[in-house]
Order: sequence, then C-alpha cells, then structure tokens
Amino acid sequence: MTSIFDICLFLTLFQIKHYLGDFQLQTGWIAKNKGRYGHPSGIVHAGVHGALSLPILLWFAMPWELALGLALAEIAVHYHIDWAKARRVAQEGVTETDPRFWHYLGLDQAAHQLTYIALLAVAASRAA
Repeated sequence: MTSIFDICLFLTLFQIKHYLGDFQLQTGWIAKNKGRYGHPSGIVHAGVHGALSLPILLWFAMPWELALGLALAEIAVHYHIDWAKARRVAQEGVTETDPRFWHYLGLDQAAHQLTYIALLAVAASRAA
C-alpha cells in the first residue's frame, strides 16, 4: 500500500466500518453495559469491530496471521477505549445534555480514529 488512492481507500473503509460498528450495530444492551469491565456486551461490541476490520485488512494483501493479529489488537484497544469513556460518564453522572458528555464522546471517537491510523501505519510499513 503505497499510493494515495490505497491510503484513502483504507481510511474510507475503516470510516464506514466504524459507522456500522459503533452506530448501526450497537444495541441498547451494549451501550448500557460497556462501563462494566468484563461484561459480555462490551466484548461483543469490540468483537464486532474486529470482525468488520479483518476483511479490510485482508483486502490490502496482508498475511492472514498479521491481519488476524491486528484485528485482535483492535478488539482489545476498542474495548478499553469504550470502557474508559462509559465508566467516566457513569462516574460523573453525565447525560447527553451535559457538554462533558459530548467532550467524552469526541475523545472516544478520536481515539478510535487514531487506532485506524495506527493500523494504516502497520499496513503501509509492511508494504514499503
């Protein structure tokens, strides 16, 4: 992956994947329980993200083992980002009408986007 087209396609696919995983496929059960460490809902949610990432990583001619390792790493990172945000929001009793909620949501989303940039860096360094 060296062309600007490949880089843009990679990031675009991860944006679509993120939208699907974080907004379309997230249920009330998941959203309600992500702040409870080890609760199955957060694991399922992060697993959905990893499962959606795997075909993208494979598309870019990554070896199966590396793609799987990166997808598993994303699961772990995604889980902990979401858990930390949900826990902080719950600890502070923040609701959607409080500006702090939106600050935490923005930080959460930025952390996920930085994760995708890190995945891109690994993919690009492998292709170099």
